[in-house]
Amino acid sequence: QVQLVESGGGLVQPGGSLRLSCAASGSIFRVNAMGWYRQAPGKERELVAAFIFGGTTKYADSVKGRFTISRDNAKNTVYLQMNNLKPEDTAVYYCNANLDVYVGTSVRSAQNYWGKGTLVSVSS
Repeated sequence: QVQLVESGGGLVQPGGSLRLSCAASGSIFRVNAMGWYRQAPGKERELVAAFIFGGTTKYADSVKGRFTISRDNAKNTVYLQMNNLKPEDTAVYYCNANLDVYVGTSVRSAQNYWGKGTLVSVSS
């Protein structure tokens, strides 16, 4: 089994900073892609930042210059440093990973997993 465990959400004032963490654990053979999505009330889930296939990074236009994604490959962990937070950043942030996983003695490719989400609230 594979789990994605997120941490680091909370309440912050506009202009403040938060750092989210997501650790993947379980029968992981390879991490193909890993990153963060968010869903605000009444809106669709959207990509925030991710390491995509090939190791490059992708950011939503709305967070470029404010958010930075980083990773620790040895720990299968990604981080999202969020600076200069705005009220419109308020959302539940979900970790997502595309993994090759062990199933018995075989490897199953490109399995998609989601964390349970962590709430980020930006308000004065």
